[in-house]
Amino acid sequence: MPENGSSNTRCTPRLARRLLSAALALPLVIGGSVAAAAPASAAPVGPTASVTLGDSYISGEAGRWMGNSADGSGSRTGTDRAWNGSSYDASTVYGATAANGCDRSDVAEVTGASSVAAKQINLACSGAVTSNVFRASNGGQSLKGEAPQADQLATVAAQNNVKLITLSIGGNDLGFSDVISTCVKDYLFWYSYCHGSQQSAIDSKMPAAMAGVGKSIDEIRAVMSNAGYGQGDYRLVLQSYPSPIPRGSEMRYPESGWTRSNTGGCPFWDGDADWARDSMVPQISKALAQVASAKGVQFLDLSDMLQGREVCSTATQQPTTGAAPSATTSEWARFLDGGLNTTQGALQESMHPNYYGQQALGSCLTQLFARSSGNYACRNTAGQDSGGMYLAAE
Repeated sequence: MPENGSSNTRCTPRLARRLLSAALALPLVIGGSVAAAAPASAAPVGPTASVTLGDSYISGEAGRWMGNSADGSGSRTGTDRAWNGSSYDASTVYGATAANGCDRSDVAEVTGASSVAAKQINLACSGAVTSNVFRASNGGQSLKGEAPQADQLATVAAQNNVKLITLSIGGNDLGFSDVISTCVKDYLFWYSYCHGSQQSAIDSKMPAAMAGVGKSIDEIRAVMSNAGYGQGDYRLVLQSYPSPIPRGSEMRYPESGWTRSNTGGCPFWDGDADWARDSMVPQISKALAQVASAKGVQFLDLSDMLQGREVCSTATQQPTTGAAPSATTSEWARFLDGGLNTTQGALQESMHPNYYGQQALGSCLTQLFARSSGNYACRNTAGQDSGGMYLAAE
């Protein structure tokens, strides 16, 4: 409980500062005139393509990690895919986007749904807000040296026969990183709950964020129309976000002491974890579902996708020298880096679906594409890998 906390049962001040620095460094960033291009005469007849747009939850952030390990060197007990035997090379996972931080991984959701189309094209970028999706001619902003995503989509739509567009956006507009850093700070320093202040913050940002999501859909529709596509020529899906941490009762480390911060990478009070899992995530999913309904696009609810696979979940374990990473026993989300080893990858990877989580997302998208209409929630089957993912109608 965050009352009368004793510093000698918790992490050291130095460790606390490192964890706080990690939380504060999480990605989730910010940022015309109106001009419409003339519609093309007909949709292109090039190779079929599946395209993803949006933020880090669909770019493939954290795809570098196969579970989490407190081992701070070498392959990190087999969890670090960027280890080449002598050094770390994030570009082996994120390609050229490791340099600018967009972090489009080789196991991003779109790549895991390879049966949808002949080509998988990932335009999402870690840290994107809704204005990074809009066309530049309609208020869109570039990000990390890249043009607004709708403008990139225009080029893709002209060169390919786009069959599916999947969008994940709005979380950064709502200030996910601020929520995480505030809750971590309240756990490490203030011994108080964060959910009261952060609920108010989410509520205050919700209208503008959802308006931005709606405009993002309009911008995508405009690009496709200008490229000669009718709405029946392709599918547009809006997806929500999973919770990277479990409920307090499902944490495998106690509230007191320092194992949640130093070993598990989940420095949150039970009350705040309960709020994030059962209030904030469902609230955001419901709001996104309402936008999808208003705009006439399919909705994929991911709020329960990581159930039992979250960071510090009692149903999972960290790999050890005697137990290699496993899709059935390891965590499917990246822990909060910084308390274990500040050189263990990039801080922005924290609190995102990892290698196993990305594979599960790809399975969800594959199954959704097989359903020509309707809204669905994607869930996992306990004890199984991504092959156990299934859709439930909403």
